[in-house]
Amino acid sequence: MLAKLVEKKAAWALLFGSCLSLELAALYFQYGMQLAPCIMCIYQRTAVIGIMFSAIPPLIYNIMVTRFIAYITWGVSTIWGLIIAIEHVDIQTAVNPFFASCEFVPNFPSWAPLHEWLPAIFEASGDCGDIDWQFMDMSMPQWMIVVFAIYSGIFGLVLLTRLWLKKRL
Repeated sequence: MLAKLVEKKAAWALLFGSCLSLELAALYFQYGMQLAPCIMCIYQRTAVIGIMFSAIPPLIYNIMVTRFIAYITWGVSTIWGLIIAIEHVDIQTAVNPFFASCEFVPNFPSWAPLHEWLPAIFEASGDCGDIDWQFMDMSMPQWMIVVFAIYSGIFGLVLLTRLWLKKRL
């Protein structure tokens, strides 16, 4: 059943909508609550946008090729986001903050300087070591580990069920 779910546009719409909700929440934190995003926050934001964009090809035309592109983009974005969130937590919980720091300018490719094209979304002005927000004793990067772990788990489950289904046929 789960293996066949990815053949429905509603599943991809749910993935897109969940990521869009996270992006809107991030913008609310930034502009509504005046919490300045750091470079690691911007990278995590970019990873969520990558997951969100992975859902677009199957939403437009849901065939094996577009799902394959979506799987690759979803998998890379999810794993990358999880790694960045873990690094961010390491920076925030470092015993000696002088040895745990982050950059000031995003390291986007020269052919896609997102922080210059869309500074309202991709410009970093916060400090990675600051913990400005917590919910249930967890900082935002700790919550992002949970979010990326969920996306990774769903991705892994979908991929395994698809491969298992192909093996049975």
